[in-house]
Amino acid sequence: MIRNKEAVVAEIQEKVNNSGSTVIVEYRGLSVGQMTTLRRDLRNEGVELKVYKNSLFQRAVEGTDQESLKAELVGPNAVAFGEDAVAPSRILANFAKKNKALVLKAGIVDGNVVNQEELLELSTLPNHDGMISMLLGMFQSPIRSFAYAVSQVAQQREENEGAEAVEVAVEETPAVEETVEETVVEATEEA
Repeated sequence: MIRNKEAVVAEIQEKVNNSGSTVIVEYRGLSVGQMTTLRRDLRNEGVELKVYKNSLFQRAVEGTDQESLKAELVGPNAVAFGEDAVAPSRILANFAKKNKALVLKAGIVDGNVVNQEELLELSTLPNHDGMISMLLGMFQSPIRSFAYAVSQVAQQREENEGAEAVEVAVEETPAVEETVEETVVEATEEA
């Protein structure tokens, strides 16, 4: 029995150390169906939800930088472990909006203990792929602006060259008035 508890404590320590994010939630009042839905939503994003005895989790964080979590380990708790720093917070916060019985308590993100407010702030961020696409968009924006500016300069140059060509063509053709006058003079001379 003691070895089994030691194995669970070692498992918790390993998961906490190897996860990008660990979130502790209280699930008191959730039905089995709601828990099943929550687990499925988390699993779809690569997040694992586990239920441990509070005393074993407290033992696992004892003497570490995360020891302050011990105060949050009261009541029926579940722990979500995810590789992504944002996914567990985002999924749990969205689920908690629809199911008031789920309460985000605290967590660990990149080795730092975070409180409920910080978890809620994290939940507003996009997932890893979304952040990468936002970053790429930021990189592309100056390039796109530069390309647009270059195309506008080229277009203005083409328009100016076209306007100069029209001016040259007008200058090279005799004025209409001169042509009319010459025609009138010729016609009167002949008459």
